[in-house]
Amino acid sequence: MSSQKFTHEQLLDRLGEVAVRVGLNLVPQQQLFITAPLESVPLVRRITEHAYKAGASLVTTFFSDDEITLARYRYASAESFDIANGWVADAMAQAYREGTARLAVTGGNPTLLKGQNPDYISRASKASSKVNRPAMEVITQFATNWTIVAAANPVWAKQVFPDLSEPEALEALWQGIFKASRVDHDDPVSVWQEHNRHLHERSARLNDLRFDALAFKGPGTDITIGLADGHFWAGGAETTTNNIVCNPNIPTEEVFTTPHCARVDGVISSTKPLFHQGSLIDGIHVRFQEGKIVEVHADAGQDVLERLLDSDEGARRLGEVALVPYSSPISQSGILYRNTLFDENASSHIALGQSYTKCMMDTDRQSEAQLIARGANQSIIHIDWMVGSAHIDVDGIKNGVSQPLMRQGEWV
Repeated sequence: MSSQKFTHEQLLDRLGEVAVRVGLNLVPQQQLFITAPLESVPLVRRITEHAYKAGASLVTTFFSDDEITLARYRYASAESFDIANGWVADAMAQAYREGTARLAVTGGNPTLLKGQNPDYISRASKASSKVNRPAMEVITQFATNWTIVAAANPVWAKQVFPDLSEPEALEALWQGIFKASRVDHDDPVSVWQEHNRHLHERSARLNDLRFDALAFKGPGTDITIGLADGHFWAGGAETTTNNIVCNPNIPTEEVFTTPHCARVDGVISSTKPLFHQGSLIDGIHVRFQEGKIVEVHADAGQDVLERLLDSDEGARRLGEVALVPYSSPISQSGILYRNTLFDENASSHIALGQSYTKCMMDTDRQSEAQLIARGANQSIIHIDWMVGSAHIDVDGIKNGVSQPLMRQGEWV
């Protein structure tokens, strides 16, 4: 059913409802912590309303502003870029440990930091990643329910639709978000339940196959990605360790698992640009040897990429591999959203850095050293970039025998 049946305000309210009921599945008396761009206030208000209707005890929101972020890069002293607000990060980690739900609204300017000092960008990112690692670990362990949704704004919209006027671009971007988030239906919650069922079926099939590795082949790509010992495929709604079923991403089209951080060999190229923390990185081509990136090239943003790879030892190793068919709705829309939440759901992808131990079986009471021995990666970063297209084939490998999984970007 077309989103034209509903007004913008109705669709915005439905997105707020889906964020709370599907994304978070908020439970009565649970607290909620939101981070969001300043331009997303109308959506955040609706999310907050639905959170309280669902029984939230308290909703707390931190807003960010692009101009305030830019002021730091324009006027702050050089030494200040090694500082991050650890006291906020500590409070966030403690809140998540105590069961507070986490919601992030994405939608800032994809190239906000274009032209800014790459050394400052790298240092600020590294400082922030370090202090936020305890909170990120709670999230990657699925110890509380969390989700990400998007809100359009004029600057982002004009970059996605440069040939449209600003009002037209903003409307087009909102319509894309509404459609991809499946809120343009009479009963979006039921639509999400059916979508989750399909993703769970795909994950179950892959878990039954128990591959040792995946092989990706295509233009600029010929790589074997070993899978962690006792890896587990997931997709769609997942159960947290506090027994709440949540959808971490709104939208989502992927099934994903944990690769083995020491068993990746070959070359792989990006198929879409990566927009990371206001910087563009495009034309990525890297070579892995025994799990580690040993050669790196990017047509744009190579300096930023190299600095990210130097964040720590685990930054040059993989923490996630995800499969998405080329026929996914976001891919078929033909829109390059310039935002990882959407672009990663248009393409199979990998992630550098921290792995999801949620995607490993029998992890209870296992030490960090034991998880690392099984292939889990440790890092202060987790950065997804897209490697799938209509020209990429994927095989599953078990006991040295290959089985076709995807041909020309589609499930076989």
